[in-house]
Amino acid sequence: MPPVKPKKNLGQHFLKNETVAQQIVDALVSGNQQVIEIGPGMGVLTKYLIAKKFDNFKVVEIDNESVGYLIQHYPALQNNILACDFLSLKLEDYFKGSFSVIGNFPYNISSQILFKILDYKEVATEVVGMFQKEVAERVASQPGHKQYGILSVLLQAYYDIEYLFTVDEQQFLPPPKVQSAVIRLKRNPEKQLHCPEDLFKKVVKAGFNQRRKTLRNSLCQFTFDEGFRQNEIFTKRPEQLSVADFELICEHIQN
Repeated sequence: MPPVKPKKNLGQHFLKNETVAQQIVDALVSGNQQVIEIGPGMGVLTKYLIAKKFDNFKVVEIDNESVGYLIQHYPALQNNILACDFLSLKLEDYFKGSFSVIGNFPYNISSQILFKILDYKEVATEVVGMFQKEVAERVASQPGHKQYGILSVLLQAYYDIEYLFTVDEQQFLPPPKVQSAVIRLKRNPEKQLHCPEDLFKKVVKAGFNQRRKTLRNSLCQFTFDEGFRQNEIFTKRPEQLSVADFELICEHIQN
């Protein structure tokens, strides 16, 4: 058994492959000097991140047993461990200006982590994370693929996303029942959408909530400019549309 017992309710699977850990840390390429690690566990990524000597490095860990282990084994983390739930954290209290996010993310909240990062898209300029392979593929998927969905569109509106590499189950304690993958998100130049963000989210969700239907049916709740209903875009299904296509649709919705 490892020094810290993995807890199923926290979705903990501790990475044990040091080479993979180093690769994940090396995938940070933005040069940000402010970094937050989510779910450090026993510090397999943390030790390599400490060696980078960032100006401002924080780790957030909800598991008290892991917190105790980190305090004991990584004295450099003194005053830089946030013993709380990342999803409830006010990041503006700890970072001024742009920062990067990294971690072997707990699989049970990985999508929620990404939605929270979207709330900080102006300052969270880079994310490198380990996800369940299915989630990683969904996030990085392009239009026309079956994995492409709500999370794909909302994230790709603001981030360029790369699928970096796959990690098999045996590299973890305990081994998860699925493969994992590492992806990188880098903030794109898009400062704002060409339509209200709330409307964009509403349209994307409405489309994918009935993804087997064409947009003519799934978006029937909206009223469009005269003539736009004849646009061929309505003959398509949501997974065929790019971010720009969804923006175009929003531009023609009548208030």
